[in-house]
Formats: sequence, C-alpha cells, structure tokens
Amino acid sequence: MANAQGQGGLALAALLLSIGVALGGYFVGEGFYEGRRAERYVKVKGLAERPVRADVASWPLRFTAAANELSVAQAQIDRYAELITDFLQKNGVPADDIQRQSLQVVDQLAQQYRQGAINGNRFIITQTIEVRTSLVDEVEALSRRTGELVSAGVVLSDAMGPTYSFTQLNAIKPEMIAEATRNARASAEQFAADAGSDVGEILRANQGVFQILPRAGADSYGMGEATQIEKRVRVVATLDFALSD
Repeated sequence: MANAQGQGGLALAALLLSIGVALGGYFVGEGFYEGRRAERYVKVKGLAERPVRADVASWPLRFTAAANELSVAQAQIDRYAELITDFLQKNGVPADDIQRQSLQVVDQLAQQYRQGAINGNRFIITQTIEVRTSLVDEVEALSRRTGELVSAGVVLSDAMGPTYSFTQLNAIKPEMIAEATRNARASAEQFAADAGSDVGEILRANQGVFQILPRAGADSYGMGEATQIEKRVRVVATLDFALSD
C-alpha cells in the first residue's frame, strides 16, 4: 500500500512538472514573440534644407610700412590707417564697426639668425584694421574697390577678402528639425505601404548635424561657404519608426 502511495506521489509530481514546463515554455515563447514584435521598425532619413543670407561681414585689412628709422615707419603706418579708416567711414561703415589691431614690428638687425647685411629697410611694421559689421552688401562692394587705397599709397599685404557669417542658426533650428521629421515620416509611410504595414511612434531619433554650406552650385567652383553671402543650411535627421500590421 505504501508502495502504491509512493508511486502515486511520483506520478503527481511528474504531472505538475510537465505542466510547469509547458506553462514556462508558453510564457518564454510569448516573451520572445513580443520581443521580436518590438523589433519591427524602419530606419529612415529626413532632409531639411533652406537658403539663408549672411548677416555679419568680417574684413581684415592688413597693411605694411618699412623704413630705416622706426619713427618714419610708424608715421607711415599711422597715415595708412587714417586713409583706410576714412575710406571705410566715407562709404558708410560706422566707426564702431572698425577696430585697429596691435602693431607688429620687425627689426631686421635684431633677428637671431641674421647673417650679413640686412636686405632693404631695417624696420618693418605691419598692422591690421578689422571690419566687423552687419552691412554685408556694403562690405562686399567696398572689397572690390581696394585699388583706391593702393592708388592713395597704402601698401596692403596678405590681401584677404571679406568673410560672411550667418548667426541666426538657432532661430531656424526648430522649424528645420520639424521639417526633417515630417520628411522622414513620409519616407517611412511609403516603405510601410509597400510592406503592408502601418507606421507607429518614433522609437529612436538622431537630430543630425546642422551644416552651413555655400549656395547651391557654388561649391562646385571651389567657392567656400565663408566667402559667400548667399548660403544654405542643411540637416539630415535619422529616425526609427515602429511598424505594425
């Protein structure tokens, strides 16, 4: 009798174990299915691009004077600075937008590795007048008239043209991100339609990097963004959208 009870207990234990394994397998299988279903998504990119116009111009005007007497070179550099400042102000650039930078003085006799007699004048003074202004059109026009300064006797060196900056990027970022997101969703919806699915929520999003580029076509001619007043801002956002049947 005891033996029969023992066998019955073993049979009950085996039955409970089998039920537990079956239930465990069901829940594991259901969890796996849910996990796989959560992985159903599509990764798409959304582009937003718009033309912008520079709102700040920067223009360094570098000039040089040379003489055997330091005082003579200094007088020349002061005269050049006056001529450049007058040229700018007479053509509409405010005084507050014109900044005279520090002097650079080279005494050729004091050069550490100089050998023999000096070549030319002993003292060479270089200075830069920096223009930074919102008058981008005026600066662009004046940069084509530097020959007037040369005709007045100004010795310009390392002639660099103006550069132009767009400083209102933060103001247009929200709209451009929204546009890139809309374009990405449109791409996802097209993909989903082809696959017989529906587009759900955004699972992951990468805003992307905002780029300020030359106007369309300018870069193909080697025209850098900094030298262009007309520019374009571009951002490519990458988004993962959930898919459902």
